[in-house]
Amino acid sequence: MLGTYRPGTSPLHRCPAMVKLLGLALALPVLFATRSVVSVTVGVLLTAALATASGLGPRVLAHQLRPLWWVLLPLGALQVWWSGWLRAGTVLGTLVVAFVLAVLVGLTTREQDLLDAFTRVLRPARRLVDPERVALLLALTLRSIPVVATLAVQVQEARKARGAEHSVRAFAVPLVIRTIRYADRLGEALQARGVD
Repeated sequence: MLGTYRPGTSPLHRCPAMVKLLGLALALPVLFATRSVVSVTVGVLLTAALATASGLGPRVLAHQLRPLWWVLLPLGALQVWWSGWLRAGTVLGTLVVAFVLAVLVGLTTREQDLLDAFTRVLRPARRLVDPERVALLLALTLRSIPVVATLAVQVQEARKARGAEHSVRAFAVPLVIRTIRYADRLGEALQARGVD
């Protein structure tokens, strides 16, 4: 969802970040609480309308959905086995609609606008949580996503070069080690700048 902004002039791009986040915050609980064929159908229609209004096109959204398939396929198979086709379709439809709505927010909203909106939302709770610190945490998370994705590609290429393409261990262990090293360097950089 985050860090994938695509510039544009659509109505969804021009909509304030706070409105989009509030809409998402209202839509997702309703979608997950009802989890019915009707709510999924309404969600699909709403999502299709918003996707059309964004002007991004189905190819961009399909590209965003691609990483989700490795979760959806086994989950769908389990749901069909446990509860049948209708329930599986409802569960998977709910997840896809929720994911696409979140992706649309990320694709049509600048990262800084999202962070500013989160900071404004948290200001009334300043005594409990520091809004600027939360914004920093979110910014670091956004910056870390492409770094970890790049590390995963590097580990995958190294695994292929060693002839261990099918070994989960040859992928997971180096990726975890490299991610921890990255986190350590990031922590040291934050400490050097006085962020405790």
